[in-house]
Amino acid sequence: MSLLARLAATTPDLLWLLPLALLPLLGPALRRHPLPAAAMVPADGLSRAIGLGLTLAGIGAIGFTLVAVAGPFLRGERIHRTGTGAQVSLLIDRSGSMNESFAGRQPSGAEESKAAASRRLLAEFVGRRPHDQVAVSVFSTAPIAVLPMTDRSEAVRAAIRAIDRPGLDATNVARGLGLALSQFGAGASTGRVLLLVSDGAAVIDRRTQDTLRAAFAQLRPTLYWLFLRTAGSPGLADRPSGEDTPQAAPERHLDLFFRGLGVPYRAFEAESPQAVEEAIREIDRLERHPIALVEERPRRDLTGLAYGLAGLCIGILLLAKLIEADLAAPCRASDAADVVRAGSAPADARRVA
Repeated sequence: MSLLARLAATTPDLLWLLPLALLPLLGPALRRHPLPAAAMVPADGLSRAIGLGLTLAGIGAIGFTLVAVAGPFLRGERIHRTGTGAQVSLLIDRSGSMNESFAGRQPSGAEESKAAASRRLLAEFVGRRPHDQVAVSVFSTAPIAVLPMTDRSEAVRAAIRAIDRPGLDATNVARGLGLALSQFGAGASTGRVLLLVSDGAAVIDRRTQDTLRAAFAQLRPTLYWLFLRTAGSPGLADRPSGEDTPQAAPERHLDLFFRGLGVPYRAFEAESPQAVEEAIREIDRLERHPIALVEERPRRDLTGLAYGLAGLCIGILLLAKLIEADLAAPCRASDAADVVRAGSAPADARRVA
């Protein structure tokens, strides 16, 4: 959309008064003085330029004031671009165990909690991918949508940094997955990524499994599970010593559920911040796709600019008035001096005169 096509006003009817801005063409802004001798002086270029400049300043003062009162603005627009990246829905576990270190205790000294390491590395991940569209969701007992899908990387990093409050001990991953899937917009499924960051899992009942399976089949995102494994805890491939049920090994059975979704899936087991960084860099390397980007440019108010230009024109006219020479004053002073001299002359001389 061209710049002229984007121009608009909140009260456009006032623009019908714009012809009033031509009033300065009817006469000069400076005073005229009846000095016959001035006709003998040839017009010079500087004088003509000053006169034209003052006329234009008068037109601008009236015109820009009328435009400012009308409330001008530039309409918002959508700019379609093509970039390399992905549409990423981040789903971050905020259960109480995420505030522990990878050793399973409260962080001390230089140790980082799993939540702090995740926030730091995910913020770096987003900063390296300026063309991504990213949504941020968190979950513990219930899911919370922190930020909808956006390409504003600074807003995404701020949302990630803001996740610093511990949740409850429960991990309701099913509702979190449902919310993360709802963050994807309409359009082609190429480049959709759901990144789950969690240190545990929970049992998903069969009815919810069917609902999630249908949602994954419709959206077909690539699913990554960044499993922040606490030292000494069972891995995703470890079978329990007793009965192998979702209640006994929820992480293992969640992994099995993900494998049966029919979408691209990969799990990363990270037992240290360094392992988390390596996993995120691997995801960064894998998820580079040509994607269509839509940049939303908001409406831009031009009222202040119009008032500023009107004030500049008025200032020029005011300055011209302040330095305008009063050519009649010397004439009046000369006439008064003649009268004084005539009044002080001898009577005989006045009679002779």
